[in-house]
Amino acid sequence: MVKDVQDRSIDPASLEMLALAKKAGIETAWDRFEKQQPQCGFGELGLCCRNCNMGPCRIDPFGEGPSKGVCGATADIIVARNLIRSIAAGAAAHSDHGRGVAHTFKLMSEGRAPSYQVKDKAKLERLMKEYNVEDQIALAEAIMAEFGKQEGPIQFTLRAPAKRIELWRKLGIDPRGIDREIVEIMHRTHIGVDNDYVHLILQGLRASLADGWGGSMIATELQDVMFGTPKPTFSEANLGVLEPNEINIIIHGHEPLLSEMIVAAASDPEMVELAKKQGAIGINVSGMCCTGNEVLMRHGVPVAGNFLQQELAVATGAVEAMVVDIQCIMPAIGALAGCFHTKFISTSPKAKFPGATHMEFHEETALETAKEIVKVAILNYQNRNPSKVHIPDVKTKCMVGFSVEAIVGALGGTLDPLLGAIKSGAIRGIGAVVGCNNPKVQHDFGHLNLVKELIKNNVLVVTTGCNALACAKAGLLLPEAADLAGDGLKGVCKALGIPPVLHMGSCVDISRILVAAAAIANALDIDISDLPAAGAAPEWMSEKAVSIGAYVVGSGVFTVLGTVPPVLGSQAVAGLLTAGAKDVVGASFAVETDPFKAASLMIDHIDNQRRKLGL
Repeated sequence: MVKDVQDRSIDPASLEMLALAKKAGIETAWDRFEKQQPQCGFGELGLCCRNCNMGPCRIDPFGEGPSKGVCGATADIIVARNLIRSIAAGAAAHSDHGRGVAHTFKLMSEGRAPSYQVKDKAKLERLMKEYNVEDQIALAEAIMAEFGKQEGPIQFTLRAPAKRIELWRKLGIDPRGIDREIVEIMHRTHIGVDNDYVHLILQGLRASLADGWGGSMIATELQDVMFGTPKPTFSEANLGVLEPNEINIIIHGHEPLLSEMIVAAASDPEMVELAKKQGAIGINVSGMCCTGNEVLMRHGVPVAGNFLQQELAVATGAVEAMVVDIQCIMPAIGALAGCFHTKFISTSPKAKFPGATHMEFHEETALETAKEIVKVAILNYQNRNPSKVHIPDVKTKCMVGFSVEAIVGALGGTLDPLLGAIKSGAIRGIGAVVGCNNPKVQHDFGHLNLVKELIKNNVLVVTTGCNALACAKAGLLLPEAADLAGDGLKGVCKALGIPPVLHMGSCVDISRILVAAAAIANALDIDISDLPAAGAAPEWMSEKAVSIGAYVVGSGVFTVLGTVPPVLGSQAVAGLLTAGAKDVVGASFAVETDPFKAASLMIDHIDNQRRKLGL
């Protein structure tokens, strides 16, 4: 339990706002977390089941109480079912994001969404060739069909190394269709269906692979086609990007379908002129969470913060509108916005929030709706109370936008320089560090200390999501950060003019990391599980992160979790995930809450892989 405000975060802007919030009596996620203590011990261990109305049932981890649920389900069964239901929810969230993007792409291709257009024709042509279709509409239909397929393969799984595909097929976990695998989890975990914990977890892996190599990858690829494949660009990050004399609009959530249009609408001369008539000197759009990452890497739009900073941004009193779509949006924002002049605007047909103004967004009228939203924000500027405005003077420059294409471009058009640096030992290996914030962990502490430890030991870090934003705020996404790296990695970064930590985008863009890993493995004629690479999620909290972790391990990458998953109530399930899985899929999980020890686990694994490859 964290009682001292100074122990809640290591980010200076967040600490400044937390102190202000405490003084003003404003409740934040940290306060609500403390009020939840002690949290349910059965839930933390994964030992409670509510899958039928004979319960809820719980298993006593000490053997003094019930050892089975009413139906006879043991701890192993209950923990495995709960775990894969989380995978189903996470895979559904990411894949429904992908479905929304695919639907918009189809509408655009049919001429029914005029606000959108193809920005990357080369990638469009590559996708048409990959799907073996001759026109854009046929591609849209083929991609939409991936969600409802009954028999595989999902097209993008064929990007994996042949050895990995063969293993998936041998294990029966090669995804057949995105929706099918999610639905099958829900069926198998209904009372009286699948009660073999190993069989359950294998289905969880199959659904997660349908997310990583399916729904998430579809989202990433089509977003690149419609909005442009990211290239390195510079921007700024942290609460200090908010402007005292401008209309501040924060776009928060995960789908760039909306945020792209808000960015376009805010630069419309008519909107800028209206802002000036209201007494502002301009319109300042900034991002939050992953939709922030999307416009950050494509347009250099500054980002105000990561997940745990959303309430702090509103508490600055300088935000005219927080515009949200889906995922990671706290329902507490509505009540908090009511304490200020901030308009809390929800836009997705899938997501409404208490205290929000709902301005529903549809692809057919995207830009028109975006302009209406921007206008509401502009007209709200006159309601700002200057006495309530407090913007921390804290922001940091960052270099972002390292898509796989951009990384290959920085290497001169081929992976050979990277492979050479790995073989020589200048780059010890690759660390993929991703994930959320969680008030159980001091804000950004796990992210930054893990990453710093990795680069100090010559591990090149690729990052997405809230970890990427933590690194941006701390200056780790700048070429100058190479001075914090070991001599080998420092030399490579200095020669290429890149940071030691490469921003690859939002959480769905972990699919970019999969593509990169597959490309490196194919170049070396090995499986992904043979690479000197490791993954980590130091502050994860969402069900999406459970699905991500499962598909990363299922793809062959050793992964360290920084918050404890609810599986410790079953020694069998915990043992399978942290040890047994290595013999099945070539990778496993580790749980380590100390980021320095977590880095050591990753480095040890990378060194072992190097030895096996004779490097």
